[in-house]
Amino acid sequence: MSLPFASIVCALIAALLFACASVAQQRAASAVPEDAALMTTLLRSPRWWAGFIGDGGGYVMQAVALALGSVLVVQPLLVTALLFALPLSAKFSGYRLSRTTWALAVALAVALAIFLVVGDPTEGNVDAPFREWVLPLGILLAVVAAAAAAGMTKIDPGWRALLLGGAGGILYGVAVAFTKYVVELVPRGLGAVLSSWQAWALVAAGLVGVYLQQRGFQVGPLSASLPALTIAEPLAAVFLGMTVLDERLRVAGPGLVVVGCSVAVMLVATIGLSRSQAQQTSDTAAISPVSS
Repeated sequence: MSLPFASIVCALIAALLFACASVAQQRAASAVPEDAALMTTLLRSPRWWAGFIGDGGGYVMQAVALALGSVLVVQPLLVTALLFALPLSAKFSGYRLSRTTWALAVALAVALAIFLVVGDPTEGNVDAPFREWVLPLGILLAVVAAAAAAGMTKIDPGWRALLLGGAGGILYGVAVAFTKYVVELVPRGLGAVLSSWQAWALVAAGLVGVYLQQRGFQVGPLSASLPALTIAEPLAAVFLGMTVLDERLRVAGPGLVVVGCSVAVMLVATIGLSRSQAQQTSDTAAISPVSS
């Protein structure tokens, strides 16, 4: 088996594992009442731990895929996790995906893949000084705070899941921006890792991101939270890469138009998914027989 083909297979396996993990975690989180301690309850849930293990397996396969092939091959293929997760969620929740939902999901996956492939961001400076992080990181954290605050209010469940999933995705993107620098510190020893502020920022972003992801899973359909998380993570990482780490999109002329259109399609498809699937699940609940 050639290395590129092996990379594709590993990336698809990672996407499937991520999808199964998201479905398991969403089903566990959605069963937790909002007045209960979310993470404390989830830590006692075998289903949630099954999803957590699935995530771990997905990250391992993602790492293997990246070791065998290009980022531009692996990352777009990981977007197929969304296309695996939505039908799995529908099957276990007892409803069918509409043609509109399928169309929006495919459009989102294709648009994100186009953004990553056409944009082709360069590698930059991984050890930017703290002062260069302050403003861009502050902007993202302000967006996270606003989205999380809105997601905690009593608005439509689809919007709540979208906002919380997006907030979690942004924090995952922040974690991605710190990851390479922290990984490069590992050969220097544990002391070098623990003494770097980037390592603690990575841990903080990851932990809060996990919490917001689970809250998004708790309050609304997977079709609202997962697409938002899927697009927010790479967009936040690219934003920090371009504003802090001196990364650049290797695109000009018509390519810029393609990238801009792909971003617009991602935003429209994400919002459309949150609305269409929330309506479908509410309609399913309305027509389901209720025992007296």
